[in-house]
Amino acid sequence: MTVTRQDFRDAMARLGAAVNIITTDGSAGRGGVTASAVCSVTDDPPTLLVCINRESSSGVLIKANGVLCVNVLASGQRDLSDIFARPSKEVGAEQKFAAGRWAVLETGAPALDGAVAAFDCRIADIVEKGTHSVIFASVVAIRLSVSAQPGLIYYSRGYHGVGQPTES
Repeated sequence: MTVTRQDFRDAMARLGAAVNIITTDGSAGRGGVTASAVCSVTDDPPTLLVCINRESSSGVLIKANGVLCVNVLASGQRDLSDIFARPSKEVGAEQKFAAGRWAVLETGAPALDGAVAAFDCRIADIVEKGTHSVIFASVVAIRLSVSAQPGLIYYSRGYHGVGQPTES
């Protein structure tokens, strides 16, 4: 049996995933992109896996800077997801970053104020597979939200709030 690209995409639409904005800053410049392909690899040492489309201009910046911040979005940050999902040729980095408030943790990659969590990371390894760069990112700092908003997931090609508000 051959699995078509469309069959795969339709099945993956049924896999709910957290919505994240992956940001970077450094000598190559500042950039950011929306991504749902993020997961934990191990807690010793704390490592995330982040998949970025190779054609993404922000992906090029992330790899060149060697740092990234995974900003896990709250349910009220859907508009930011849409802005960062747009190609940089349509919406420049300055316009994207103007839509939110940002701080920096350890690496200098932008951490979104109000995100459910921000994982500040240095890139440990990159594997090129198909259309994507699979990035293994060592977590060097974490910031948790003091907000009571639930998280934001993408499921069945749409956004959904998930979880109960957290206690600070």
